[in-house]
Order: sequence, then C-alpha cells, then structure tokens
Amino acid sequence: MNRVMSARWIKVAAAVAAAGLAASACGTVKMGAAAVTGSSRISSATLTAQVANLDTAYRADQAKNVKPQRPTTQEAQQVLTWLILFRIYDKLASQHKIYVTPAQAQHQLAGLTSEAASSKLTLAEYVSAAGALPPDLLPQLGRYFAILSELEGRIDGGKTPTTSAGQTKLDSAVGHYQCVASKDLGVTVNPQYGVWNYSNYSVVTAPPTLAAAPTPSSSASPAVTTAPC
Repeated sequence: MNRVMSARWIKVAAAVAAAGLAASACGTVKMGAAAVTGSSRISSATLTAQVANLDTAYRADQAKNVKPQRPTTQEAQQVLTWLILFRIYDKLASQHKIYVTPAQAQHQLAGLTSEAASSKLTLAEYVSAAGALPPDLLPQLGRYFAILSELEGRIDGGKTPTTSAGQTKLDSAVGHYQCVASKDLGVTVNPQYGVWNYSNYSVVTAPPTLAAAPTPSSSASPAVTTAPC
C-alpha cells in the first residue's frame, strides 16, 4: 500500500512550480515566528503543534502499513510550506476576487476522499502519506483546491487542456499568479527552518553559506529568495 500518490498531488506540484531559483535577500522575522507573510506571522508554536499532528498521523499510518512518500526528516519544512501556501492562496483569492464557499471546499475534499478510497485509505491517511499534510489542516486544503479550481477556470476561458503544451501553459499561468501573490506578501522564513524557495514554492534547507546563521531572534536577518515574477 505504498503507492498513494495521485494526479491530484501531481497537480499540486505543477501548480506551485515556477522558473529558476532567485537570488537571496534579507528580511526580518518577528520573535517567535516560523515565518512572516505580509503583516501577519505563522508562530513557531503553531508549526510545532502541526508537526506533532503530522507525526501522530504518520504513526497511525505506519500501524496500517501506509508509508510516507516524503522524507520524514523534513516534517517542519513540509508543514511550514503548507501553512505558507494557504496564506498565499488566500492572498491570490483576494487579488482576483475569488470567493469560494464552504460547499466548494467540501466538494474538493470529497474528490480527495474518493481518490483515497480507491487506494483503500481514509482521507486522513491519504493526505498525510501522500502530501505530508497534518489531517487537522484538511479544511484549509479544501479551500486551497477550491481557489485553484476557480483560478484555472478563469484562464483561457476555462478550457481544459487537451495537450501537454496546453497543460504547461495553464501551469505557467497559475505559477505566475501565485508568484505575484507571494511577492506581495513578502514571505520570509525563520532561518531555523530554512528559506523560501521560489523555484518550487517550498521551504528548503538554507545554502551552506547561511548555515552558520545565529540563533533566530527578533533582530535576526533570514535569507529569503526574491520572486522571479
């Protein structure tokens, strides 16, 4: 029961893809923050709690011989990536006047539930094993996919791509809008957890030149990557 990755998760990877790793810059992370997005922050306490939720899900998965498909040594980076992506898509929705209802978000989760069932998995097992997502964040995931679906529906008249070139064009357009939203938020990550990488829209380990950064504090200057859009 190791193969739980589906087209839905592949679509996530495509949606967050963008071209090239940008040059590093500096910012300031507020005390106690794992990351800052715009005028708000994602607290280290929130991140710690959600990593614990993912660990709990992994233990439940492993008891049923469901193995994680992402490195289990990178839970903090993976979970922080999700928390930042949810903020980015909220910003994107605001920019494009996309209003999704709870019913639309639930519809997306229903689709994931069907995919999970086809692999003989519960939804919680499916999102944790395939996506490194704490099951507690399922409502946010439903909203994320609903916003993505609405955005795609506005691109090129909402036509479903029938060729690989068409899909690449759609993914590129989505990536551009996501890049603009990310740039407007000015995402910065506490160097304790890594840096925000615009090449794949995820928190990644800081380059070796940043490895000796001092313990984060209110005056710490974390490295971030500048948006290529």
